[in-house]
Amino acid sequence: MSNILLIGSCEPFSGKSALVLGIAKKIISNKKQVRLGKPLATCIELTNLPSMAYEGLIDDDVKFISSNLGIDEKNLISSVGLLDNISAEKRIANKDLTPGRGFEQIKKLIKDDFDGLNILEAAGSLNEGLVYGLSLPQLAKSLNSKVIVVNLWEDSKSVDSLLDAKNQLGKYFAGAVLNAVVPDDVETIKKQIIPSLNDLGIEVFGVMPKSPLLRSVTVGELIRRLNAKVICCPEKNQLLVETLSIGAMGVNSAMEFFRRRRNMAVVTGADRTDIQLAALEASTQCLILTGIGDPLTQLIHRAEELEVPILKVDMDTLSCVEVIEQAFGHVRLHESIKASYAIQLVQENVNLKRIFEKARNRISSQSHYTPWVFPNNRECECIDQFTGHW
Repeated sequence: MSNILLIGSCEPFSGKSALVLGIAKKIISNKKQVRLGKPLATCIELTNLPSMAYEGLIDDDVKFISSNLGIDEKNLISSVGLLDNISAEKRIANKDLTPGRGFEQIKKLIKDDFDGLNILEAAGSLNEGLVYGLSLPQLAKSLNSKVIVVNLWEDSKSVDSLLDAKNQLGKYFAGAVLNAVVPDDVETIKKQIIPSLNDLGIEVFGVMPKSPLLRSVTVGELIRRLNAKVICCPEKNQLLVETLSIGAMGVNSAMEFFRRRRNMAVVTGADRTDIQLAALEASTQCLILTGIGDPLTQLIHRAEELEVPILKVDMDTLSCVEVIEQAFGHVRLHESIKASYAIQLVQENVNLKRIFEKARNRISSQSHYTPWVFPNNRECECIDQFTGHW
């Protein structure tokens, strides 16, 4: 029987794909194989659906990771359902809450003698996918698999969701990775929070600091969400926006403020040419104009020289800002620069050796384990060739 590991979370966009990337990269670098899949697809270009039966359906997250790491197509595990309103309505109407025949194929796959690790990413939360029979607890039980939960960390109240995960998953709960921790809080969490979590039966495999890069959003994604008109530089839609600035002050104050920001989207009124020109001289990835009026030709020419896209939106500044703020941290990890950084972040901050041990011990008791001493970078480089396995 081949080894399997489920990666789940308590809420969407918690960093599951980043962890999958880091784990898979380490295995591949040790000359072993990885199979990837998402039993319930959550990210799909609908125009590319193979059929309503979802045969051969590969989630876009899985496609990106496999392409980035050079994983053979034969090692991609097809999804057996698509998380969308239409299919959910049909299942409810038909009173069909089972995963179906396709899931039996996944169960057969993991019973073979595959010399590597099967990594399956669950849907966004613990309960998402119940209508399909593919929620995280259901998957863990059906596949007899250990589960690593990636949990966004805001403060100590974030432990609530981990306790809920532990209660729902029972013996299948292997432990957690805390993600998006404020960098200044990392050491405090390691010294004060982790020991208490260990005492509560929650093993923590790593603490990953918050990354502006991983939370960033492309200009193209902002264009889509804002339904914006592109005035210039449409080819620069892959630029990454990490911060948001609002140009509603005097130009001198704006210039001082802009100098302290990096890779920003600047939202300002279409009539504020002074702010617009100042923003172009700073670390601006795109300029977003609101209100009535069109940008001056002088502004457009300067933006083209600096290769900064200018967007025009049919909404007020406050509404525009709300849409952009909702985008940060709520986009897929589909850019190569993000993937490279995610791999580095995982390998520097997560005890992969301990995770691999959990994957091999699929239903062993969790009552006894050695709490992790957080590794430095060099210690992460040695996995003992997976302790002689895989």
